[in-house]
Amino acid sequence: MRKVRPLTVHHLNELLLICSLVLLVAVAAVRVSTRSGLPTLLIYLGLGVAIGQDGIGVVFEDAELTQVLGYAALVVILAEGGLGTKWREIKPALPLAAVLSTAGIAVSVGVTAVAAHYLVGLDWRQALIIGAVVSSTDAAAVFSVLRKVPLPRRLTGTLEAESGFNDAPVVILVVAFSAQGAISPWYVMLGEIVLELAIGAVVGLAIGWLGAYGLRHVALPASGLYPIAVMAIAVIAYAGGALAHGSGFLAVYLASLILGNAKLPHWPATRGFAEGLGWIAQIGMFVLLGLLVTPHELGDDVWPAIGVGMALTMVARPLSVLVSSAPFRIPWREQALLSWAGLRGAVPIVLATIPMVSNVPDSRRVFNIVFVLVIVYTLVQGPTLPWVARRLRLGEEAAADLGIESAPLERLRGHLLSLSIPKDSRMHGVEIGELRLPTGAAVTLVVRDGKSFVPQPSTVLRRGDELLVVATDPVRDAAEERLRAVGRGGKLAGWLGMRAE
Repeated sequence: MRKVRPLTVHHLNELLLICSLVLLVAVAAVRVSTRSGLPTLLIYLGLGVAIGQDGIGVVFEDAELTQVLGYAALVVILAEGGLGTKWREIKPALPLAAVLSTAGIAVSVGVTAVAAHYLVGLDWRQALIIGAVVSSTDAAAVFSVLRKVPLPRRLTGTLEAESGFNDAPVVILVVAFSAQGAISPWYVMLGEIVLELAIGAVVGLAIGWLGAYGLRHVALPASGLYPIAVMAIAVIAYAGGALAHGSGFLAVYLASLILGNAKLPHWPATRGFAEGLGWIAQIGMFVLLGLLVTPHELGDDVWPAIGVGMALTMVARPLSVLVSSAPFRIPWREQALLSWAGLRGAVPIVLATIPMVSNVPDSRRVFNIVFVLVIVYTLVQGPTLPWVARRLRLGEEAAADLGIESAPLERLRGHLLSLSIPKDSRMHGVEIGELRLPTGAAVTLVVRDGKSFVPQPSTVLRRGDELLVVATDPVRDAAEERLRAVGRGGKLAGWLGMRAE
């Protein structure tokens, strides 16, 4: 029996040093990625490979630990994505996103499994596992890429909602295909998927609403407590959904979506905190997955991965978009972009550890094929997505939205709203009096070029101005909506019928 060495303070110091260096290199890699257009996930995977047994020599083969930590990272990534998703953008796209995440997944799994069986020679169980694993679009990849590409809101909303929704049915399918014994009939799996999604949706919506209600009506003693509370509520939604035998991934996304659109106090601080946690989760997950792979074993699986990826990208994904969008009469250009924007990332690689943990025969080869497929097609699709959007003439320029932060004034039953006017905002050139804020709300201070002053009704607002607005509780939402409407439509926003959305 091998004796396990206890973790000493010296070993802890070494571990902290290595982790800190990896994080610093990963942060610097974001800058390199921004300049070169190379997806960050490839850089992080490369870090893991460089540290691994074919690089520095760290041997890591614990697929079960990778799966557990990967699930934890996915929870944080989905929470961050839901918190950053605007309800007004995904609301019109929900029906299409729901169909893509269900019927579209079924089409994609079937076509990809057929290709894996006949092109690569895998048996049907392994082929179905690969089809299910790679049919899920990656939330981290989609959220990070779409925020750099100015697309029409319907397309952005569809892709973001799809990436948040489709993890749930795919996880159910992969677990079912990886289970020991015969695969359940399709109608049994369909019933399980519907039940788990329904439970996850109910739990996520309930916890999200209760959490938002509590945070809006309880003034916490420190602003730094709000981000912690929001993330804790999101994790509770995942755990509650999973313990209720529902989809925890759907629960955490829906709860985070509600929290992100509830106009909570100190929202920019909460958003920044969640984004930082999301980056840490991505870095840790990608580096861990890079450690798990053995590069010298990938040679024989490169061409099979390219063949399966070609079938997925050129046949399965376009066909799933075509079938899913048929009832909605989506123009062909938007269908083409939806087909090309089905980005894969860490999610398929994490899901590929499920058959390894379940001891499915030849599961290591399945993992290698998925790993190579993700790398190759991320290199192809991610950097070319802006070019494809321009060629399809689907780029869109919009006025910059206002980031409004709210701090509760408990004794006054009011709120202090702070905002900065971006350079592309149409609030530039508007007079204070032309804001037409509701009674009970007023601009109390303007900070311009480092100097603050109390504005007059005739004061003209400029780009870069910072405003402090005091609003009583009954008119807080109306005041914020009016400020956003002027930021998007200028002084004529009311006359044009333009609202915040």
